[in-house]
Amino acid sequence: MADPQGISDDSSEEAEEDEEEARRIREGFIVDEDEDEEDDDDDEARHRRRKRRKRRHRRREEEEALEDDDLELLEENTGTSFRNRLTRLRRGPEGGSPPAASTSKRKQVVESSEDDLDDEDLPQVRDIQHIWDDERAGGGREDDEDMDDFIDYEDEDEGAGAMDEQEREERRRERKKRERERRRALGSRPELAGIDDVAWDEIHGVFGDGHDYDWALLGDDEMEFEEERLKPEMRYQDVFEPSEIRARMLTEDDDLIRAQDIPERMQLATSSLSQSSTLSLHQNLTEADLDDAAMWVTVRLSPRKTRDFFSPDGPYNMYREPLVMAVTYALRFLFVQEFEVPYIWTHKRDYISYFNPQEMRTRVQLISLAELWRIYSLGQKYRSLAQRRNALALSYTRLGVEDEYFEQTIRPKIDSVEVVTDATEWLTMSYKLKKQDAFDFQFHDDEDQPETRKRKAPSRISAYEVAKKSIVSKLADGFGIKPHEVVYNFVAQENAHFVDDQELNPIAFAEQFTDPDATVAQPAEELLRRARMILATELGKDPLLRQAMRDLFKTDALISVLPTERGMAKIDEHHPYFNFKYLHHKSITQMMDTPQFLHILAAEAELLVTVSTFLTNEAKSKFERRLNDAFASDSYSDTARAWNEERSRVVQEALEQHLIPVGVKWAREWLREEVEDTLAAHCGNVLRERIDVAPYITPEMKPGDTASVLAVSWGKGDPQKDAITLVFLDEAGRLREHIKIDNLVDRDYQDEFTDLLKRRRPDVIVVGGLSMATTKLSSKVRSLIKGEPANPEQTANGADGWGSSEAPREANEQAFNIPVMYVRDEVARMYQHSKRAAEEFSALSPVAKYCVGLARYTQSPLNEYAALGHDITAITFEDEDQHLIPKEKLLSALERTLVDVTNKVGVDINRAVNDSFYQHLLPFVCGLGPRKAQVLVKKISAMGGNLINRDQFIKSSLLTTKIFLNAAGFLRISRDPEVKPVKNRHADDDVQDPLDDTRIHPEDYELARKMATDALELDEEDIHDEHPSHVVSVIMQDADNERKLNELNLDEFAVSMYEANEDRKRHTLNVIREELLKPFSEQRAPFPSLGPWDVLTMLSGETPRTLRMGLIVSILLVRLETTLVHIRLDSGIEGVIEIGYLTEDGNIMPKDAVKKGQTIQGVIVDVKLDLPADQFFVKVSVRQSDLRAGDGLFRCVKRDDHWNLPQFERDLEMQARKKRAEIDRTRRVVKHPNFHNFNATQAENYLDKQQRGDVVIRPSSKGVDHLAVTWKVDDKLYQHIDVTEINTGQGGTLLVVDEKHQYADLDELIVNHVQATARKVEELMAHEKFKQGSEDELHLFLKNFVAANPAKSIYGFTLNRRRPGHFNLCFLANKNSTVQTWPVRVMPESYCLFDAAVAGVPELCDAFKVR
Repeated sequence: MADPQGISDDSSEEAEEDEEEARRIREGFIVDEDEDEEDDDDDEARHRRRKRRKRRHRRREEEEALEDDDLELLEENTGTSFRNRLTRLRRGPEGGSPPAASTSKRKQVVESSEDDLDDEDLPQVRDIQHIWDDERAGGGREDDEDMDDFIDYEDEDEGAGAMDEQEREERRRERKKRERERRRALGSRPELAGIDDVAWDEIHGVFGDGHDYDWALLGDDEMEFEEERLKPEMRYQDVFEPSEIRARMLTEDDDLIRAQDIPERMQLATSSLSQSSTLSLHQNLTEADLDDAAMWVTVRLSPRKTRDFFSPDGPYNMYREPLVMAVTYALRFLFVQEFEVPYIWTHKRDYISYFNPQEMRTRVQLISLAELWRIYSLGQKYRSLAQRRNALALSYTRLGVEDEYFEQTIRPKIDSVEVVTDATEWLTMSYKLKKQDAFDFQFHDDEDQPETRKRKAPSRISAYEVAKKSIVSKLADGFGIKPHEVVYNFVAQENAHFVDDQELNPIAFAEQFTDPDATVAQPAEELLRRARMILATELGKDPLLRQAMRDLFKTDALISVLPTERGMAKIDEHHPYFNFKYLHHKSITQMMDTPQFLHILAAEAELLVTVSTFLTNEAKSKFERRLNDAFASDSYSDTARAWNEERSRVVQEALEQHLIPVGVKWAREWLREEVEDTLAAHCGNVLRERIDVAPYITPEMKPGDTASVLAVSWGKGDPQKDAITLVFLDEAGRLREHIKIDNLVDRDYQDEFTDLLKRRRPDVIVVGGLSMATTKLSSKVRSLIKGEPANPEQTANGADGWGSSEAPREANEQAFNIPVMYVRDEVARMYQHSKRAAEEFSALSPVAKYCVGLARYTQSPLNEYAALGHDITAITFEDEDQHLIPKEKLLSALERTLVDVTNKVGVDINRAVNDSFYQHLLPFVCGLGPRKAQVLVKKISAMGGNLINRDQFIKSSLLTTKIFLNAAGFLRISRDPEVKPVKNRHADDDVQDPLDDTRIHPEDYELARKMATDALELDEEDIHDEHPSHVVSVIMQDADNERKLNELNLDEFAVSMYEANEDRKRHTLNVIREELLKPFSEQRAPFPSLGPWDVLTMLSGETPRTLRMGLIVSILLVRLETTLVHIRLDSGIEGVIEIGYLTEDGNIMPKDAVKKGQTIQGVIVDVKLDLPADQFFVKVSVRQSDLRAGDGLFRCVKRDDHWNLPQFERDLEMQARKKRAEIDRTRRVVKHPNFHNFNATQAENYLDKQQRGDVVIRPSSKGVDHLAVTWKVDDKLYQHIDVTEINTGQGGTLLVVDEKHQYADLDELIVNHVQATARKVEELMAHEKFKQGSEDELHLFLKNFVAANPAKSIYGFTLNRRRPGHFNLCFLANKNSTVQTWPVRVMPESYCLFDAAVAGVPELCDAFKVR
């Protein structure tokens, strides 16, 4: 900050500056030195005015500037120097980069004095003197002289110590002299010579010199520069929607998942296929946790495992300890070393199998692949349990208490999340007061806080807490034993703690605790009840008792179902819920393996049934008896028996109020989860059957080869709209040809089809479609392939579907040996409309994309399903139950199957990088996932898109260590046959290794090389100078390699390895031998051919359940023949009616019985399926005798074996009675113009548009001796009057209302009752005290009136909306009182205020005032 006094006012210096400034302003261009000196005096006054303006501006800035003390304070707190910032701005090199943005968040302020405002570095406003300046020639140097007159602080500071004022002046004069000589050399500009001094003065007086506001412009430019410099960089988060960022996996969590050296699926809380997959924030298990975890997991693997291995008479009881050890190894691999399931199953199988060096011939598979996945799921649950247990231990420590029962009894038995929750609740209940006090800290120097009046908060204190704080807790102690001691006796099944008997009986003992104050005293019975409640609550909250109750429900619970009123009507015998409509006492263990319970919960959610879960009487009694034995006294006195009765009541209350409700709630959730898991696993197994199959190959092809496929489809099969689409994919899966033909009947189209076959020679032809017309296409393709002529009879009558009349052609001159088959098309149907298909084949029609899907499925079922991603849940794996599985659970089960099969097959990494379709398999490789696969592909592409060996994964930093160990054995690098194997050991590292094209893990390469060396009977010296894997290449190419490898004693080799390093490699050695013989051999089942029902369901949607004998269906008569009628079902399946099934007589001609195009009902007699001949048809009968019986027997849903037959029959009878009563009610007719067969709702809807007082007479639901009269009181307000008809015994009837009013007929009732009441209502509504609207609105009016008139009271009337035809009289006595409401009943002849009847409204008001 410049000091105001520091600015020099030296007269000589100022004179020099004024001379130059005057010349510049006067002349506007450079003149010689003599002329310059003559005009000095004329311009001096103007220059002084300008300097005064500058000084005023400088003083304003200095007044706003910081003082030195402020600067020192800023420097002390920020560590930044704010002094010496008055250096001149220097011009940087042209085109230079802008100053780098400061890393500090604080703005860097550029400070300068006002003298710097004329600096050439700042934007200059060109004044009138420079309007003709030639910038190209002069370069703006006219201003430099003026600039030189400013103080240059940097120059002066540099030489301040060695240069005095005189030297400075000499230097300045020298600089001016050189500048004048330069300007003289430039020549003069004569254009401004005619402007004299007076004119210049006038110009400056009017317009100024153009620099008056430079300081303001300088501030704007600096502000804009600062804003631009400090503007944050644009990020993709600022551009894209969060949902789009998540879809592209670009969130911070995604980046973290990519970076961490942990398998991706292990980092996620849900399936990687899920669109909402989230990062799992868990703590891994440690070695110290494994023993406890192994026991916890082993006993929960499966009931069968527990029975076989842990029962004394189990067949595998001797392998119990090896099983626990195998589970321990599995948990270590999964949760400590973080290896995924496929890695363990493939490369560490010996550790989860029975391995005994002394019994190498004994092979026992301790853990299956499905059980290994189960161990992974249970391990995740145990990990969560461990975290919760640690949190509970921390909470207990914070309480600062020592509870022997908790530490020694409860804590060792915490083996589930539920027990953790119960223990937390128990601690909270036991130490709630201490927990509150623990946080009420008060320090000695805290000021006393004044008491502030607060609103009373709602109380959350339970009845238990109130009783516990009262003297009743002393009474509870008198029961002689503490609740936790009772639980200890119960768990130990022996009485370690005994009861201290009281001398007094319970009533007498309780009377000691009654309050002496008779006004607040409670009877002894009430005190005992509250004491029992304390003990029952403490027993009911005990974690161990609750766990015992859950265990009891797990084995002995029963489930019953009853329909609601809505369910009775909606669930008929054909409804899918009818199976369990009256389910009765079905054991929970019988519902584990069926989806029935999920359907029950769905029905309950639809409010159709109520579900009850309870214990068997025997189990409940046994539990209650055990708890009573643990609580009761052993004495036989009357007093002891009385106390035991009280204790028995405590036990019963604990069961009913606490333990059983906990068990019921838990059993429902536990059973639901178990059934969902079972159903999801079943869907995963169905998927495994569909994808764990090899690509289609012909008998001539070798396993591992890929067939070229021609896919043919007719779409929906409409001859008028749909063409036949043919798509050919070559062996590499590339689309090579796509054509459309109108039909396969015309000669030209047949020739085009055969030309395609000759040209492309497909290995297989697959047929698919969206209707039953596809069978005709398949039949035609087969006939053309075989070279058979078309059937003349079919062609003549148009049975081929195209209706061509072309003459039959001769046998084809060339037949093709190409198989024709149907393939499953569910994936192709999804693919044709998918975004993926649009991106890959945007020019193809939907049917052509469908054909591409068919062909790809034939070439690789696994790849097609893997490419579906999260849409895989749209595929149906379980017809009726799949929708009941939560989507996340289903995705996890399906993903595990995809992971298993993908790693079983292996993925060619180089092909995955270059083939986007094949790349869909990469995320399912062990250790990878969508994010890690994505970044791996990008890295390899950046390297050139091709890897030579597996070493590059590590050397080129493509994979981190743990991911490499997981994935390496499943990522194959196919060998290039053109590259010869390298023999030299010292060859370049980037060479092919034959082991990289096998399932052998790199950590086992040495074993493979050793095995190859031994099989070839070579010594170490023989291969010393060769490439380590050269022997592997030799054994692979050896013609007798199978014999040589089989001669090796692998058992002995495995034993020696175990004895040397405790390595278990027996199974690994088998894998190595198989891989050396057949690298990445095909291990999947052959490609399956579809069965007849599979094809029929695919084309028509019919299943054995919907198309079977006895069902009545709708049929269309298509064609009539002499002895047959050809028909078609709604699903497109064709069929016939034989003449014997046409009529009862059986000998009437079809044309005389039915007509073509007619739609009638028929019953299915037979279903004929002949897949090789493409024949799918049904036989139908339309005889009345067959139709009369109906198909209810075939369509009705089977009842469950546990059926509540008595309740079912009672409800049937009740529904029949209701139906009869409804019929009787609707049949009743009363001859009166106001009578309508309406119910209450219909009557109100009818009166909605009528006038007030209008009436509807209708039947009553109370029976045939009642009528209902509905009349309109007001808008949306109707009164329903019950009228009883009494037979007088003389042929007449009497109409009675409210047992008080009697009328001879309906007209009299309407006039003397309804209309009289309506008049009374109208009269009161017309009174000035009546207010329209709700009662709340009237209350608000009364309050506002009294607030405005505090000395007055007010009342008013309003309609009672809850009791139509009645009024409410509301009044407010004064502003401090509350609004009172009195009912006013309207009678035909009077108003009734309470019991007082008055004739009119004035009398009603008087009666109110009197009361």
